This record gives sequence, C-alpha cells and structure tokens, in this order.
Amino acid sequence: MMISVILIYVVLFLLSVQFLNLQWKSRGFPPGPIPFPIIGSIWWIKFRADHGSLKKLAETYGNICTLWMGHRPVMVLYGFQAVKNGLANNSEDVSGRLQTYVFNKMAQGKGILMSNGLIWKQQRNFGFGTLRKLGMGNKGMERGIQTEAHYLVEFFKEKNGEAVDPSFPIVHAVSNVICAVVFGHRFSLEDKNFRQLMEAYNWIVAFGNSHFYYICEVFQWAAEHLPGSLQKTLLSRDFVRSFVRQEIKSHREKGRTGEPEDFIDFYLDQIEKTKNVPNSTFDEDNMVQAVFDLFLGGSETTATTLRWALLYMLVYPDIQEKVQKELDTVLSPSHVICYEDRKKLPYTYAVIHEILRFSSIILITIPREAVKDTTILGYHIPKGTLIMANIDSTLFDPAYWETPHQFNPGHFLDKDGNFVTREAFLAFSAGHRICPGETMAKMEFFIIFCSLLQKFKFTVPEGVKKINTDFIFGSTMKPHPYKLCAIPRWVTQC
Repeated sequence: MMISVILIYVVLFLLSVQFLNLQWKSRGFPPGPIPFPIIGSIWWIKFRADHGSLKKLAETYGNICTLWMGHRPVMVLYGFQAVKNGLANNSEDVSGRLQTYVFNKMAQGKGILMSNGLIWKQQRNFGFGTLRKLGMGNKGMERGIQTEAHYLVEFFKEKNGEAVDPSFPIVHAVSNVICAVVFGHRFSLEDKNFRQLMEAYNWIVAFGNSHFYYICEVFQWAAEHLPGSLQKTLLSRDFVRSFVRQEIKSHREKGRTGEPEDFIDFYLDQIEKTKNVPNSTFDEDNMVQAVFDLFLGGSETTATTLRWALLYMLVYPDIQEKVQKELDTVLSPSHVICYEDRKKLPYTYAVIHEILRFSSIILITIPREAVKDTTILGYHIPKGTLIMANIDSTLFDPAYWETPHQFNPGHFLDKDGNFVTREAFLAFSAGHRICPGETMAKMEFFIIFCSLLQKFKFTVPEGVKKINTDFIFGSTMKPHPYKLCAIPRWVTQC
C-alpha cells in the first residue's frame, strides 16, 4: 500500500515538474491555451482543427497564437496578413517540413511533400521543371486533360439525363490526368488495380485528419503495436508503392523510345545523368515517393473541387446560365476547350476562382517548421517551431473580400467585367512550399468544368427539395454525396 502511495506521489511530482517546465517554455511565444503534460494544449481544439475551433482560437488569443503538441510549440496563423507574413515574407525561414512519427512512417523523409534539406530542394526543383516540360509540345498535359474531359462528357451523355452521383467518374478523370503525366497512359473504369489504387489513396486521405491520426502522433507506442487505422494506412501506402514500382519496371523493360514522354521517363534519365554526381538524391526510392506525392496532391484536391463546382451549379442555376451564355457567345458548340480560352471568358474564369475560394477544401497547410530562428509579426520564433497556417481564413477574411460568406464571382471581376486576381487568394498556399501543381490544377479545372457546362445543363433530380452544402470534415473538405441530372444542351452533339 505504501509503495502505491509513493508511486502516486512520484507521478504527480513528475507531472507537476513537466507542467511548470511547459509554462516556462511558453514564455515569449504568442498567447494560447495553457499546455498540459503529454497532451499539450491540443485538447483546446478537441484534437480537431476545424473551422469553428480555429476561429474561436483566433478570437480568444489573436491571429497569431500558440498551441502545444505535447512539448512542441505550434504557431497558428489566422487571417490573410498573418498567413502571408508567416509563409511568404519569411518563406525560406519556415520552409522545413514537420517530421512526425506518422509522416516518417509514410514517407521516410523522401519525395517532395514530406522531405527536407537537400532531398526536398532537388526533388522539388526537378518536379517543378518536369511538370513544366510535360505541359509543352504535342504530348503536353493539355491534350491529356482534353481526353479525360471527353470521356467524362461521354459518361454523362450515356446516362441520358438520369440522376447520377458524379463523384467516381470525376475522380477517375482527374486521376487519369496524373496517370498520363506520370505513367504516360490512362486506365479504364473497369481496371481493378486502378480502383484499388484510388481506394488506397482515399483511405490515406481519410486517415490524415482523423482523430486516430492525432492519437497515433501522441501515443506512438500504442500506434506501433495495436491493430487499427495506422496499420491499414501503411498497407495502403505499400500498395501504392508496389503499383508505382511495377510501372517503373515496365518503363525500364520498354526501354527508351526517343524523347521522354512522362514523369517516370524524365526521372529515369535524371538517375542516369546524376549517377556519378556527389550528393545526388535521385534514386528509385525518391522517385516512388515523388510519384506518390504527385498523386496525393494532384488528384484528391482537384477532384474534390470539381465535385463542389457541379454542386454549386445546382445551387446557383443563374450563375450556371451566365457561364453557358458566355461560352455560347465566345465559342462554337464544337470547339474543344483549351486553357488559352480563359482569356476570352472572364466571367467563367471568375466563377472558377470563386469556386476555389468558396469551397476552401484545404483548411490548414501541412505544418511547416522553422529551419532557423526568425520573426513573425513581431514574435521571436525559435528554430524547430511548427507553423500551421489556416488557409481557409485568408479566403474568408472580411478585410479583403466584399462578401466573404456569399458565393460571388464578382470578387474576381472589375467594374468593366474583366478578370482580376486578388492578393488574398491563397488557395494553393504561399512561400517555398506552395503547391507545385497549381498550374496543372487550374488547367484541369478550367478545361473539364468548361467542357461539361458547354455540353450539359446540370439540374437537381426530381423530388430533391434541399441541396446539402455542408462539408465533410477531413484532410480535404468534401461535399456530402449527391446526385445530379446532366441534360444535353446540344441535341445534335449530345
């Protein structure tokens, strides 16, 4: 009995020491909830960094405040000025990527998204450069996007105006754009391996911002030894890697056929060119992870935004009608949409940007890490501090948007109806870690969206009284499942 009492006192003493140590460490950091041993102050947002909790956090402690993940400080940036100052004005200072237990399990510090230092610089620069190269020439990515837009049009055409859930065909089309860029070919809807690939990515994304993710980060021993979500996520990761390695093997067996035609071709050439270069990070493991990252960053986000786009066309039929009127005025019904058309379609291009703003599918950025001591909004931020930017708050900042909580394409139009950019439009983040696929995503979104609205009028199925515009919380903010009817606009073509 005495031993039990002594142990209790020892534990209480150690917890008290940790508590006091945390209070001491928090001096000089921006204000925030009181941190406690083991759990830090993540408890304040109930392990769920959603719209309401982050807004309440900013209202309580200011647009720059501190949460503690265990004993590690996390600086939270809220609103355009704080996010811009934190990510863009001090871009290189906060270009590190958070290396956590789960992130290390998923990527081992390789590839583009989760890497740091020399690996990140080399892989990122190569990725940016290769995507630019693949966007030019006869076999450029625009042709691949137009192909997928055509197949998507054919899918809706075959439904003859019947109610259909657009989710999977959209995911299939967008994922095939990445497939064309990375592998040099597309997959059919019936391909079982491709369906399994999509299911694996869906599971990984769902895990990414679940309660289980935070629990795994805090209680690593339990995550390591107990069956559950993390183990299923790692199995999904292994399937994706195996899928990519098989594609790499096929490319090697096929041999070179002249100029590189896809990302793997370019990467294999880069491995050959740098095999005798000291400190080169170009190898098969980094190639597999880079492809993994391209899929993760390039398919889920664009597909989710397109699902929101069609949902908003149901909610705002007057805006859909205006887009179609502009398309009909500027382009012929048989015209194949290309990205250059955006310059002649200011209202449509404004609608697309408003969809990106209003859907706000990325609530927060993947946390960054200060690679050296720096200053953000007057606060001294030590090396190693994590930075979590609330991108959503920049897109709804009332100081920079006239009607932030209304769907209003006028946000991107001047008084003469010309398209204008907005400095607070940070849908693709900012700074050194800005999304490398921004141009490709915009091109995909424009060509597919315009191709669909050129051919079909989208309506609510008969009997549906109310359209649900709430989001499903996760790594990306998805709409709830819905159905629509695609009514052909040009009988001779559709």
